[in-house]
Parts: sequence; C-alpha cells; structure tokens
Amino acid sequence: MSRNLGIPVKLLHESSGHTITVEMKSGEVYRGSLIECEDNWNCQIENITYTAKDGKVSQLEHVFIRGSKVRFIVVPDMLKSAPMFKKLDTKVKVYFLNTMVIDMSDN
Repeated sequence: MSRNLGIPVKLLHESSGHTITVEMKSGEVYRGSLIECEDNWNCQIENITYTAKDGKVSQLEHVFIRGSKVRFIVVPDMLKSAPMFKKLDTKVKVYFLNTMVIDMSDN
C-alpha cells in the first residue's frame, strides 16, 4: 500500500479477510468475505449472499467486482480500532468512525 492512498482505499485494504457489503450502482448488493482489493476498488469476494434489484437472494461462491461500478462499500465495525485511525485528525476520524461506509456515489 502506498502512503499516498486516501483513507477510503486504506480502509478497504484493511477489510481484506473480513465480511463486507458492496452495493453496485445498478442496485445489486453483494455481501461476503473480501479476498483481495485493488486501489481502483476492484474486489474479489467469496461466499457471497447476492441480492438482485428485485430482492431475489442467491448464494455465490466467488465474484470479481469492477471498482468503477461500485456505489458504496460497508466495512466491519471492528475497523474502528485500526492503527491507521490513530494518526488522523479528530474531525476526520469522527466522520469515518460514525459512517464506516465508503461512498462512491460521487464518481
């Protein structure tokens, strides 16, 4: 991980091995264990519960998600105590700890 990465990308990398929820811009939702992620938000997830736009739920074994199609990602609450937050300004820390959601809707 580069030192020049933003907080959301660092937080996503910290989520590797944990359960995350990814909502796509299309409205689909994937919830599973994050295997690997890239700085551009491409993610590999396994043991997924997939919820389609119409609400139909199904199970998937392995999925690769294109980062540019992500609306937001919900990361585990346990990351509130991640070492990266110890160096942050208090105002920034409060924002990220209260949301724990990485929002990509501006892209």
